[in-house]
Amino acid sequence: MKGLANGEFLNTSLLVKITALAVCSLAFFFLGKHWSDGYQQIVFFSRQDTRTGSSPSPSVSISKNANLSADVPSLIANVTDSPPPAAVPPPLPIPVNLPPPSLPPPPPLLLPPPPPLLLPPPPPPSTFGIVDENGTMADDFEVGDFDPDLVENWGNETAKDGASGEDSGGAVLKVGKFPLCPASMREYIPCLDNEEAIRKLDSTERGERFERHCPAVDSIPKCLVPAPNNYRSRIPWPRSRDEVWYNNVPHTRLVEDKGGQNWIMRSKDKFKFPGGGTQFIHGANKYLDQIAEMVPDIAFGSHTRVALDVGCGVASFGAFLLSRNVITLSIAPKDVHENQIQFALERGVPAMVAAFATRRLLYPSQAFELIHCSRCRINWTRDDGILLLEVNRLLRAGGYFAWAAQPVYKHEDNLQEAWKEMENLTSSLCWKLVKKEGYIAIWQKPLDNSCYLSREAGAQPPLCDSDDDPDKVWYVGLKACISRLPDNGVGRNITTWPSRLHTPPDRLQSVNLDAYVAQKELFKAESGYWNEIIESYVRVFHWNKLQFRNVLDMRAGLGGFAAAMIDNKIDCWVLNVVPVNEPNTLPVLYDRGLIGVIHDWCEPFDTYPRTYDLLHAAGLFSREQKRCDITRIMLEMDRILRPGGYAYIRDSRQVLDQVHQIALAMGWRVSVYDTSEGPYASRKILACQKQMLRS
Repeated sequence: MKGLANGEFLNTSLLVKITALAVCSLAFFFLGKHWSDGYQQIVFFSRQDTRTGSSPSPSVSISKNANLSADVPSLIANVTDSPPPAAVPPPLPIPVNLPPPSLPPPPPLLLPPPPPLLLPPPPPPSTFGIVDENGTMADDFEVGDFDPDLVENWGNETAKDGASGEDSGGAVLKVGKFPLCPASMREYIPCLDNEEAIRKLDSTERGERFERHCPAVDSIPKCLVPAPNNYRSRIPWPRSRDEVWYNNVPHTRLVEDKGGQNWIMRSKDKFKFPGGGTQFIHGANKYLDQIAEMVPDIAFGSHTRVALDVGCGVASFGAFLLSRNVITLSIAPKDVHENQIQFALERGVPAMVAAFATRRLLYPSQAFELIHCSRCRINWTRDDGILLLEVNRLLRAGGYFAWAAQPVYKHEDNLQEAWKEMENLTSSLCWKLVKKEGYIAIWQKPLDNSCYLSREAGAQPPLCDSDDDPDKVWYVGLKACISRLPDNGVGRNITTWPSRLHTPPDRLQSVNLDAYVAQKELFKAESGYWNEIIESYVRVFHWNKLQFRNVLDMRAGLGGFAAAMIDNKIDCWVLNVVPVNEPNTLPVLYDRGLIGVIHDWCEPFDTYPRTYDLLHAAGLFSREQKRCDITRIMLEMDRILRPGGYAYIRDSRQVLDQVHQIALAMGWRVSVYDTSEGPYASRKILACQKQMLRS
């Protein structure tokens, strides 16, 4: 006990050993605590006690093992441009300052080597609809119905950026919202309503005022043509054949002028169409039966598939031919009966504003198996029959011209003189009067040139020069000559409907296509391509439930899109447009039993506003952006598309970025989808729906 009292115990080696053991235990305890909370620490924090009243001054010691492993992506993801918060509660890391260099580093730790650094997998591709992340076609989403809600307070503010992510491809084009046009432009057709140009015409006695007179591009207002007040979603086909909403075409002139001829009548909030016409007041069906009985070889729906109705009124002739598998293009000028074509289109019947005047119509030679004129108010014999020569160009070899007019059946001297002139003119064209019965006369065009070549020298009208192209029609004047028929019978050797839809026609060989394969193989390949696409649209977008009726294919090619719509039993008609700067495939389209027109999309289209339920454009903007302002094309699309109608645009991603922004600036609803080529393909699909806009 004496030794202990004198402090000898403190000098013993045993005390040294116990002290060393305690120090080591405490050191390993604290080290273990820092390395045992679920993840590898890189830094060690220390902090002064705030209870002393001094401001907190955090410091940090950095481990030499910091380079062994780190969750770099998670650290990067938390970096923002905003300043750090003033105080962050635990357990989130707090802002730190680097320690002063005088602090000694902690002793090195002997740890097992860390696992190799594993980068996180890339995010899944962002898809929008047609294909899933595995490149498989998907249909597990719904397409919404048209939202009839109106967009209020539509102004001219700057549109918000709408492109996103990978689709933006760099800088985003900003487009200001387009204003609404004045109410006076509700029926505006730019190239037919150019009053300034019409006033400058030298003469209008041959109908020049009804032809295209397009204003300068810069003078066409960049605005959205408004719909009439109380406009409603159209009545679906086939009900629309017999009735349409009054407020959609609020014009009563035809009711006042033609109500007694069973053209049209008003019943409360609707216009109704009894199916009559000036020469068939008892109904179009009885009239068609009479024609079929007069000339059985006309054979509606088999031999006769494509017809032209001139001076069509409200298009009841064409409307009732649809049930007989005949597609009739109904045409009339924008004259005193100015809304007859608008009524036809509202009914869901193929129609265009066009006039027999001084230029060729925008259709190819040998396009129609039947051309019909019932009191169409055209003097066919004027100017040595130049207008009937245009009919002859349009009529297929062996086709029929049906004329129902007063000179056929009335016996007044002046009318009999008109009939004699018509007989002489048709005889000089080598037409054969097949049947004259009641108030209808039907002629047939010859099958070849033999009759023309057997005429006496100097016979009038002459044959056109051999270098005349009867299919060249864009701003081409009428010619007072007979268009030659091909010596090899091309144009007349077509099969009957419906087999002709998928039979490569002879005129396909004359189309100058930019391709390395034979035309027939390309024809079949295009048909298969569009069939596959339309099948996917039906499956994914439910096209068969969207009640499309009037459809415009803005770049038709060989007509594969329109043929696929028929094959997939979508109850609509398609007007195929062949751009003027591409190979003229119109003859092929008509030989297939389809209808179409040539057009330059750098100019407005000859139709009324709110005409079409669906606009389809495949590769159009990539081609036209080199020639004209695509904003003008989009505004024209908005003009001719119904509120609630759709536009499907397939094009390159770069072009669609611009189109996307323009569509948003027009108030359209827009979605971007992948093609069947997958999410990383160079082409996308822009699906748009036009909304109803009110000021």
